[in-house]
Amino acid sequence: MNRDRIKVFKEKLDNLTISDYHGLHSPGFTCYLNSVLQVLFMTENFRDAIKSCSENSTTIDRHLKRLFADLEKSTAQTHNITRKLGITDVYKQCDAAEYFQKILSLTSPEVSEIFKGELNHKLTCLCCKKSHDQKSFFWILPIVVEGSHHQTYSMVNGFNVFFKREKMCGDKIFCNWCQKKQEVEFVCEITQNPQILTLLLKRFSFDHRRKCYVKLNCKVDVPQTLHIKKCRYELYALVNHFGNLTRGHYTADIKSFETGEWYNFNDQIVEMVKDSFFGSGNSSVRSQTAYLLMYRKVFRNADKSTQETQSTRSDVEVGRRERRDSSSSSLACCSDRGKT
Repeated sequence: MNRDRIKVFKEKLDNLTISDYHGLHSPGFTCYLNSVLQVLFMTENFRDAIKSCSENSTTIDRHLKRLFADLEKSTAQTHNITRKLGITDVYKQCDAAEYFQKILSLTSPEVSEIFKGELNHKLTCLCCKKSHDQKSFFWILPIVVEGSHHQTYSMVNGFNVFFKREKMCGDKIFCNWCQKKQEVEFVCEITQNPQILTLLLKRFSFDHRRKCYVKLNCKVDVPQTLHIKKCRYELYALVNHFGNLTRGHYTADIKSFETGEWYNFNDQIVEMVKDSFFGSGNSSVRSQTAYLLMYRKVFRNADKSTQETQSTRSDVEVGRRERRDSSSSSLACCSDRGKT
């Protein structure tokens, strides 16, 4: 009898998943912050940069340094970071993407640099063929999600649309060289690839029939790898959103650079994902909850055959709206497409 009990106990131990990481206590409804903080902690270069920062830093770096030190030992508290970010109502539900960018804006430039990319917005007059370039940096590229609850949307197609050349024939823009409004061609391209590429799946859209914002819960096909120009990126983190606009919950799925395993971070609970995150032989994952996607640059590939392949998708509706807004400006004022 005792042997049978011991056998059962051993089997339970074998099936028990023990996490190598610790969670974050959530004061109120700050899961949006916890998920983002765990992604930053699990980003190797970011963690290393925070560890080497000075305790006398006037930025948020030193607060992150203390938090990361606590996280390496046990479940940690976020009270100091919460205060530093100006969060006074911990029961108010906020947006994870907003606070991801807010944290990066409050860190020192050398710490946040790995998330920083550069876009070039080019407007070309179709009459005189002269162009105007305007560069801007980004931390996040927004991607419109289109599709019904029963459809699967391709993130790759959306990314390609974001960087597609488009003629603006209806909404003309004033050309400084022609001295009148002309039809133009707009194109946006990445001129500086970030070490960490962050994509935002825009699951919240305005429903004109119901006159309110709704969440799109369609499945999105998220590829494991992306090829952008000469760079290859690999997915290592997803911030998920469950629920709706008024009542929701954030978690994060992150691949550890230390163990190579995937972990689910749900406030103070951290569990290793026992089954392969992408499944056997799968090159993508379909998700109804993925909201923020983080891709790590893994190596450069000079093979031209892969340079033009997978990419990702961005905000067609935002791009078009911004073009309409820019119709009254001159050609020397580029569209803000891609800025967040």
